[in-house]
Amino acid sequence: MSLVGEVSALWGEYLDGCEVGADDDFFALGGNSLIGIQIIDRVSQDYGVELSVRAFYLAQTPARVAELIARGRALP
Repeated sequence: MSLVGEVSALWGEYLDGCEVGADDDFFALGGNSLIGIQIIDRVSQDYGVELSVRAFYLAQTPARVAELIARGRALP
């Protein structure tokens, strides 16, 4: 599974098991600040990448969050 697919599946876990596509908007899917914090914490645990709340909310889609994770992993 691609990183985008993994992020989409992760979002689905926290958004009541809904099907999440690569370009789906976090807030349109019913995301809120508490769910956002939970996902950010999980990304840190699973991928070792610290996302800021601001970066996560501005990204808004699994595809763009996956890009942030990939960039974070590339840093020394």
